[in-house]
Amino acid sequence: MIIDTLAADAHLPGYAQPGDAGADLRSTEDVVLEPGQRRLVGTGVALAIPAGHVGLVTPRSGLAAKAGLSIVNSPGVIDSGYRGEIKVCLINLDPHTPITLAAGDRIAQLLIVPFVTATFTPVASLDATVRGAGGYGSTGGFTRHIVEEAQ
Repeated sequence: MIIDTLAADAHLPGYAQPGDAGADLRSTEDVVLEPGQRRLVGTGVALAIPAGHVGLVTPRSGLAAKAGLSIVNSPGVIDSGYRGEIKVCLINLDPHTPITLAAGDRIAQLLIVPFVTATFTPVASLDATVRGAGGYGSTGGFTRHIVEEAQ
């Protein structure tokens, strides 16, 4: 993939292990995120994503589990026509502890994924399915326990 390093201290995205789907993106700046704070953090890189593909920026599981660091618009979508710097909108979800990131720290993962462009056709009504219009929690699981406890 063609990549432009926009900052002298930028790191190329890299895979931690062979076969990994997500390439690590690194910060180009020192950042302190207070509890509940969000911030757009630069990576210092721009990509030429091939046509028919999209870049998806996702949280790193270890940072989310251990520190409460996540991405506000997860996954972030990078279209193939975009040529600017990849920036990550990070948020500290920990209610008490600030998160300190140093330039060079891995802050997110980038997946390059092929996609299909849909054609949207309006109709008077949709075909019936077993699920129907059942939405959030309608297939059971944890929601059932909450309802039973409330009764």
